[in-house]
Amino acid sequence: MRPLNVISKDEIQSIHETTLRILSEIGFVWTHKESLRILQEAGCKVNGKRVYFPPSLVEESIARSGKRATIKGRNGDSFTLGDGGLFFHNLGGARDVYDPRTNSRRAARESDVKDAARLLDALEYCHTVTPFFTPQDVPGELMSLFMYRHMIPGTTKPLQGPGIQYGYEVKYALEMAAVIGTPASELILSLSPVSPLTIPDHEAEAVVEMAKAGVAFSTLPCPTAGATSPMTIAGSLAQQNAETLAVLVLAQIINPGLPIIYCGRLGMLEPRTGLIWGGLELGLCSAATVQLGHSYGYSVNVYGFSTNAHTLDAQNGFERGLNAVLPALAGADELSGIGEMEAGVMGSYAQMVLDNELAGHILRLRQGFDVNEETLAFEGILKAMDGTRNFLGQKHTMKHLRTELHLTTLAERNTWEAWEKNERKGIVERAAEQAGQILKEHVVPPLEPQQDTELDRIMAAAEMEHARKG
Repeated sequence: MRPLNVISKDEIQSIHETTLRILSEIGFVWTHKESLRILQEAGCKVNGKRVYFPPSLVEESIARSGKRATIKGRNGDSFTLGDGGLFFHNLGGARDVYDPRTNSRRAARESDVKDAARLLDALEYCHTVTPFFTPQDVPGELMSLFMYRHMIPGTTKPLQGPGIQYGYEVKYALEMAAVIGTPASELILSLSPVSPLTIPDHEAEAVVEMAKAGVAFSTLPCPTAGATSPMTIAGSLAQQNAETLAVLVLAQIINPGLPIIYCGRLGMLEPRTGLIWGGLELGLCSAATVQLGHSYGYSVNVYGFSTNAHTLDAQNGFERGLNAVLPALAGADELSGIGEMEAGVMGSYAQMVLDNELAGHILRLRQGFDVNEETLAFEGILKAMDGTRNFLGQKHTMKHLRTELHLTTLAERNTWEAWEKNERKGIVERAAEQAGQILKEHVVPPLEPQQDTELDRIMAAAEMEHARKG
């Protein structure tokens, strides 16, 4: 299908030009000494706590940076982002777990980190897995590594590494990945600069370490329009773009050609509550981010399954549907958020199953349909009209049944009477049952005992280093 355009080429150029002005005239709050030295030697200017990027350096960095990244799982499956396909991955970092059977939530536990990995491993359209839940009994500075360590045994799919905030995390994440044979060149990590236009010292150090190690990484700016970026979508897109490109410049100076995954997590302020709004504006932001990243040649990862809803209700369905379909039709390379609820604060096993179903439908939607002599089916229509006037028995029907339809396993497709006989179960009940069945039956090929031991050793070393730094 032809990609959906929510902004024109001229508008993309205007956003780009404004981005260059932001970086060269407003600057970026940046105080980390080593990275500032690297930037200054490349031509950036520093005044107080701000660094200013020459437009020529920014554009040169865009041109030289890698545009494609390949990620590989211990099952041998690999995906190259930007090859024309659409891939899905789950939300990362949910604090709470929602249970639709009791309509209640609870704090995530260590067991949820492991269970989420195993469930996501079984879902066909969750192509890559990232650590889902943040157990509340683990120190924040060790949370990312802890989550990563306990996700690794739970899936054989390609693992997108944790959100990195500290330089030492890079070293230990790479060591953990190496335990299952994943080299730095096949690992994707992520880092979120602080909006507006700020990078803390520990994050700047992490960028330096990732670039030196040759790790492809996702830049994940998370501005909120009206709170930490302008209220207008256009202004926030320009700021988000600047937050991505500033980090990219540093990485390219250190390691020219390093692959970058262009990302955006721009949300809108709900002025009545102060929370992030999960309405269709988020889908517009994501679709525009796809166009902007593609204009530079990057593969693009944006929000997909996003909602403010607290339950698996109608609001949940229409918000995440709109927010996934818009960027998907714009040509997104990867959509995030499988399992997400409450603007990322909460997640649900049933929601993961529901989103797997939705992802399959979105892939079918993006596929479109063919118009040619075979699919126009003139001969089939002629045969039916000269005979039974019924297409059910035609070979043409059987041939195209699977290609034209994406058959649901969860949605209701039967009569009222059949639905009543099935205890009036709906899509939520079926999803909860399916999630429970998967967690009961799905077995992930285990790690070798020495691999588990090595992961424990690496985690212990990280804890010791954190204690020394503390």
